[in-house]
Amino acid sequence: MARELPRNDIPVFVLAVLESGPAHGYAIAREIDRRCDGGLVLRDGALYPALRALEDDGLIVGEWQPSTESGGPPRKTYRLTDEGKLEATRRATLWRSYAKNVERILGTLGGQDAEPAI
Repeated sequence: MARELPRNDIPVFVLAVLESGPAHGYAIAREIDRRCDGGLVLRDGALYPALRALEDDGLIVGEWQPSTESGGPPRKTYRLTDEGKLEATRRATLWRSYAKNVERILGTLGGQDAEPAI
């Protein structure tokens, strides 16, 4: 069952995708979908505000590139800044900690029953 990706969560996933290299918006959305095997749905109109906010924060830079298709329109390609690379690592660490704690609350961790708290 696919779950809609909350708007506040989109920036961390965008940063994670851009760690692999520059990409335009549509490619970022496709890569998020591919990485979660369609388990999270990125709604139309949710990605570009996140990209603008990340750009405003200096974490990514967008540059217009000519289309690779004959006669196609130029596309804005985004890449991480040095600060964005650091922030991607920081946010990924926070998310891993969050996910680990959610698994503990739900009673499973790595497919095993969670150890009881002492």
